[in-house]
Amino acid sequence: MAETRTCYETKSPAEVRALIREGRITSPTTGMCNGYAQANLVMLPKELAYDFLLFCQRNPRSCPLLEVSDAGSYTFPVFGKGCDITKDIPRYRVYEKGILTGEYTDVSEIAAHCGYELVSFLIGCSFSFESELLESGIPVRQIEEGVNVPMYNTNIPCAPAGRFSGNMVVSMRPIPHALVPAAVMVTGSMPRVHGAPIQIGYPEAIGITELDHPDYGDRVTIREGEVPVFWPCGVTPQAVVMNSKPDFAITHAPGHMFITDVKNVQLKL
Repeated sequence: MAETRTCYETKSPAEVRALIREGRITSPTTGMCNGYAQANLVMLPKELAYDFLLFCQRNPRSCPLLEVSDAGSYTFPVFGKGCDITKDIPRYRVYEKGILTGEYTDVSEIAAHCGYELVSFLIGCSFSFESELLESGIPVRQIEEGVNVPMYNTNIPCAPAGRFSGNMVVSMRPIPHALVPAAVMVTGSMPRVHGAPIQIGYPEAIGITELDHPDYGDRVTIREGEVPVFWPCGVTPQAVVMNSKPDFAITHAPGHMFITDVKNVQLKL
């Protein structure tokens, strides 16, 4: 039986991945394994791997690439030695021709019988800089409220590459006005997990009209004296998959990340 969302801040990545594999953690991973980088996942047929690699290279803010697996391999020698990427994420999404066909807590059988040799991409996640924000005295509202981070589709086009095109997705965190410069500095030092914000205080400028209704994740409270701050988000590839309609793709479900063995400090400038 899956556990309710609990405090896993002090557990090691290997411990949390084991609990995920056992089905005991199925919740979003924000706030887990403090100090360790988290990552987004995209799995694609080998025939599309070059196009997606090029897409990441052209869009490093929204798709900062951390590691790429060998074709047909489900482990990552640097960021998750010994992991099984088809079992070690709390929730996955499967897309066929750009259509979401299901959410799963284990995609090992689907990957084994999908008819494609898959290449897996780990992409930096903004959850990685949240512990740095907290250490700097900057609040992270979705951790306080125990919910998933709010994420929004935008009107910001990504640079297309081969089969892949679409618009950027952003995550939002309310930041007190006086702490916005510090939040920019802290996150700007970590470009491999999205870096500095893409927009501050004017959601309508990037096509967001309803902050209370995120496209992914959950609504969070914006208090008096706070400003909404938007960072590029690793859910961008899912929006791109829906737009580009490859025959088959597996991704993480928004907010349900792969927790790596690499410390956040190793990803700083």
